Amino acid sequence: MEKKNIDWGNIGFGYIQTDYRYVSYFKDGKWDDGQLTEDPNIVLNECAGVLQYAQTIFEGLKAYTTSDGRIVVFRPDLNAERMIQSAERLKIPVFPKERFLDAVQKVVRANAAYVPPYGSGATLYVRPYSFGCNPVIGVKPADEYQFRILTTPVGPYFKGGAKPITIRVSDFDRAAPHGTGHIKAGLNYAMSLFAIVDAHEQGYDENMYLDAATRTKVEETGGANFLFVTKDNKVVTPKSNSILPSITRRSLIQVAREYLGLEAEEREITLEEVKDFAECGLCGTAAVISPVGKIVDHGKEICFPAGMEKMGPVTQKLYDTLTGIQMGTIKAPEGWIVEIA
Repeated sequence: MEKKNIDWGNIGFGYIQTDYRYVSYFKDGKWDDGQLTEDPNIVLNECAGVLQYAQTIFEGLKAYTTSDGRIVVFRPDLNAERMIQSAERLKIPVFPKERFLDAVQKVVRANAAYVPPYGSGATLYVRPYSFGCNPVIGVKPADEYQFRILTTPVGPYFKGGAKPITIRVSDFDRAAPHGTGHIKAGLNYAMSLFAIVDAHEQGYDENMYLDAATRTKVEETGGANFLFVTKDNKVVTPKSNSILPSITRRSLIQVAREYLGLEAEEREITLEEVKDFAECGLCGTAAVISPVGKIVDHGKEICFPAGMEKMGPVTQKLYDTLTGIQMGTIKAPEGWIVEIA
């Protein structure tokens, strides 16, 4: 298929409208058959549940062109499962896993001309989301919903290489101990907007959120999980009931163990021990790993031995291996790569 005439190497991480999107409606207790549509607009009543009480969830995954020209997506089954968990927590009717996977196939296939070519550094971002759409004025779940998937080609998260960033320990809380931090709800991200804008205004790239109960344990940033490397090359990630179970993080842990032969563990990490790590990164769909060079805790600087010039050596190996798996240059574990038929 002929690709769209887009300057793939120079697009940013933003929205570019594609030709098709998928939509299914929930009404009278069931989801309809769903379909592709060319209309990118959504018309809602002024009192729609999503507008009044933020009853909305979403996912994020990517479609890639591999080195041998196939179009694939990375572990969409885990996105489907996580979206089910999010739906259950916000009392949104579950969109079945099999239908989720079929819808991803349909919408990526329909927009195949927008999947960037191999080697361009760009990918097709796939955004499934669901929300309450009928009028709701009393505080309660909606009765009607939409499940949709939009796609947009995005450029590399980093221009000119992954330079380590500087983050701060935030005075704001991201999630309550028994709240919604473990699901991918729009309201979690709305809560982080004030803090991230404030961080940028203070000259920082991101926030490190601590647990709200004791403010002594590392949780995550507004949109990514932490990954640390010890001085003896062990990979460690924070464990908490109020952080999002990142698919990228889970994949990197397996890559560390099975491809690189490294020890890897998920456990509680205190802020006090962060200074003892050799490397730090933020992991997520957008960039795989964003290296962190410095953390500032109320004026006290924690500088990692890996430095501010480039990724640390273990982080770089993790990044190269996982992106190699995604792009088809390294053999993937069973089920990780799903070809668009």
